[in-house]
Amino acid sequence: MLDTMTATKIVGGFCGTLLIFLLGGWAAEEIYHRGDHGHGDHHEQAYTIDTGEEEAGEAEEVVEVAFADVFAMADPGEGEKLWRGCQSCHALETGKNGTGPYLVGIVGRTKGAVDGFAYSAAFEGSSEVWSPENLNGFLENPREYAPGTKMSYNGMRDIEDRANLIAWLETQGG
Repeated sequence: MLDTMTATKIVGGFCGTLLIFLLGGWAAEEIYHRGDHGHGDHHEQAYTIDTGEEEAGEAEEVVEVAFADVFAMADPGEGEKLWRGCQSCHALETGKNGTGPYLVGIVGRTKGAVDGFAYSAAFEGSSEVWSPENLNGFLENPREYAPGTKMSYNGMRDIEDRANLIAWLETQGG
């Protein structure tokens, strides 16, 4: 059982601890906080150093690079490294379909043309060809490019990665 004296000591201990934390916070604020405390103590910056960074109010200009320009400088060796992420669903062996169709000769092939693969309605009966530009659009956002596609991949955001992967796939012609 707790008597009155023990309860008073426990409450006093908590109050003392709280007081120490509050005083410590106040002291740290006084030591490390720079700025106006409402006491008329204004610190004005004497000069500004131009670091080359833009002001917070200025909008950063986004330069859109054409895929053809990026694709012209693509590195198939880097694309091979990116291929590892595709291997879980696709194969590089003609006729070997997995969750997705085989990708040997994909660049230049008609969309939905792999025999034995059950394509979604987005590709069935298509007469379009998988050009590097079409593959770029599909890899960037498959669901937006081909609504209703079975491909559950969320997309590859970096244009250079897409160009490198497509350049490598182009070397894997059938």
